[in-house]
Amino acid sequence: MTPTVDRGNIEPQPRLTSVEVCAGAGGLALGLEQAGFDPVLVIDNRPIACETLRLNRPRWDVREVDLLDFDPVEDRQVYDVELLAGGLPRVKSPATAARKRSDDPELDVLKAAVDLIYGVQPRAVLLENVPDLVRKDDYESVRAVVASELDHLGYRFRWHVLNAKDYGVPQNREVGLLVAFKGDLIDRFVWPEPHSEPFRSVGETLCDSMGARGWRDAAKWAAQADVIAPTIVGGSWDRGGADLGPTGAKRKWARIGVDGVTVADEVPDGEFDWNPAVGRSGLVPLTVEQVAMLQGFPPQWRIAGRKTARYRQVGNATPPPLARALGASIASVLRSTAAGPACVIGR
Repeated sequence: MTPTVDRGNIEPQPRLTSVEVCAGAGGLALGLEQAGFDPVLVIDNRPIACETLRLNRPRWDVREVDLLDFDPVEDRQVYDVELLAGGLPRVKSPATAARKRSDDPELDVLKAAVDLIYGVQPRAVLLENVPDLVRKDDYESVRAVVASELDHLGYRFRWHVLNAKDYGVPQNREVGLLVAFKGDLIDRFVWPEPHSEPFRSVGETLCDSMGARGWRDAAKWAAQADVIAPTIVGGSWDRGGADLGPTGAKRKWARIGVDGVTVADEVPDGEFDWNPAVGRSGLVPLTVEQVAMLQGFPPQWRIAGRKTARYRQVGNATPPPLARALGASIASVLRSTAAGPACVIGR
């Protein structure tokens, strides 16, 4: 007779609501969904990103709209959600923006995201950006503007930098983070602990896909690609094709037998001659799907568009495993509020 388990005192965790801005390929939204958040609205200003989001989550309310033009008064379902989240365009330092003598649309988007807090009134906020925004003196004036607005709205907050490699992503990828809570809930918040498992290398992650078309050297290549990936750079939407980053990053890719100057349409076939000694022709390029794996996307997550647009979406995404870890830490705070006042023992 099969024993039964008494689950009378075990109940599923309640789902939480969120609004996602600048959603891109959905890395942040996917990780937050895995952590228990269901978005009532997801917005991005690029048609191809919205197509990707609808392709994977047709039930989500996905809107193609510029954050600077979004008015929450017209979408009352966003009011009083648990979390407002966004992976925002990379903010330039004020010194860099001044040297270029141009406007700063990325900073405008950051300010718009902070302004949106007033209209949405979320219990928590999660914004992701460049690590320099968190730790460099050049950005102090930007942080001061954000701090002033959050203080005015009654939110307490923390800045921090986390590395996606510590959360199961096979890539050295630092991200700058702002987490804020309404009132004193920040006293309950703890940044997610790094995973205890060993890092998964590029070779381990991509070996099976490299051999999918019969490439005889797939296992040999994977054995020497025994490190995590350098930071994958999505690049500018306004110029250039798909490649794996600046010159320094390309040199790192070359040391593990990867051609970082381009992105392939397919993995190698059985006739490909892998010979790094002869230069680029002997290096293996990665496909968009493989880059997505190095970002921590699951294989079933589909990316819409042509190759360069697909690569841009993947390369600029927040790695879903990192988003899941952050979402779990935030959800823990939000679900704990019925348990009584916070007991702060240090952070």
